[in-house]
Amino acid sequence: MDSATIPLLLLFLGLLVSGMWIPFAVGIAALAYLIHAGGVPSLTSLGLVSWGSMNSFTLTAIPLFILMAEILLESGLSQRIFRGLSQVVRFLPGGLLQTNIAGCAVFAAVSGSSVACAASIGTVSVPQLRQRGYDMSLAAGTLAAGGTLGILIPPSIAMIVYGTFAETSIAKLFLAGIVPGLILTGLFMLYIGIRAVLNPTLAPKDNSGSTTAWLAVVNDVMPFGVMIILLMGSLYSGIVTPTEAAALGCCIAWLVSKIWGDMSFSTLRRAMRKSVIATGSILFVVYAAFLFSYAIGMAGIAKEISEGVTQAGISKEMFLLFVILALTILGCFVDSMGMMVITVPILLPSLHVYNIDPIWFGILIVLLVELGQVTPPMGMNLFVIKNISGESLSSVIKGTMPFYGLYLLLMALIYFFPQIVLWLPGLT
Repeated sequence: MDSATIPLLLLFLGLLVSGMWIPFAVGIAALAYLIHAGGVPSLTSLGLVSWGSMNSFTLTAIPLFILMAEILLESGLSQRIFRGLSQVVRFLPGGLLQTNIAGCAVFAAVSGSSVACAASIGTVSVPQLRQRGYDMSLAAGTLAAGGTLGILIPPSIAMIVYGTFAETSIAKLFLAGIVPGLILTGLFMLYIGIRAVLNPTLAPKDNSGSTTAWLAVVNDVMPFGVMIILLMGSLYSGIVTPTEAAALGCCIAWLVSKIWGDMSFSTLRRAMRKSVIATGSILFVVYAAFLFSYAIGMAGIAKEISEGVTQAGISKEMFLLFVILALTILGCFVDSMGMMVITVPILLPSLHVYNIDPIWFGILIVLLVELGQVTPPMGMNLFVIKNISGESLSSVIKGTMPFYGLYLLLMALIYFFPQIVLWLPGLT
């Protein structure tokens, strides 16, 4: 790197630490790198880069998946899924805490958003948890950590963004996230069960003796089951593309909400309004990241990093450890989407040095992004659950921290057994 690169990097880090909104910090850094690499004339390329980055059929899936999640959230269907699953898992140690995880896993399979997942299940479960005397710190932890399943279990907005940068099949990324998502769900539920057995006061048993007829349980769970089968089935069978699957999901979500939920014109309008706001925020970050990727490409920084890694003789294990540590630290200061768009363009050129599969690496990045969602002080899920539960931030963090170890365990599992990630994509 030349002498000007280090000051530019320090400028970028300084903007991030100062609290500047991610797209502005990334955009200013991109402009600085462009001017450094080619002078003022290099700015003439901004128009072409802007059009090329946003003129992407793949990115159109993002607003559609967001709209699908908002329709489900606004129509109140999360209450039905929580009620149905609470009867299915009520006999497991942990009671409603297990329902939190199971509910988040199911909602994740039709939403693609971590925040929507945590908010939808948390809004329904918190009053019941407090009424029945559950430990609210642990309860808040299950909701914050369970909400992150919305990023790993497909469909996933984070996977769409990663696949766009890595030029990797979105459908294969979705397939790659299924088994790790189910394993992480199982680890969460196992941990809760062990805690509940060792200390029953954390999750008092429901001694009311009341049960819901199995037909009513099926009726509560069926809307989501129908959505998952139609949405994911059509995508994985190759009938539709991810964008078409998202559009189909919006139609199914509207129909299901009309039949089983509270779907009216005002409900749909609120969902569309929230979707526009969320989409604008996400795509602004993605646009700034494309500029940043183009700028560091012109400056040759990514290539220099890749060549430097090769010349230094750093092992694959050390490279992955560096990635994990860097993104974990970055998660303390930058939101999850910002983490991805900043690091992925820089790291991708180094993958061929270690012969790392980009799909496998994408799942690792998504796991680290999940950690960012519950990493203080910037973890979005922590604040969402804090506001819903009324607990202090320290109490929410205390309940969430044990789940960190389960994330690290899953990362170790996919490293030693990469087929956990690559098995399903390899079948297509």
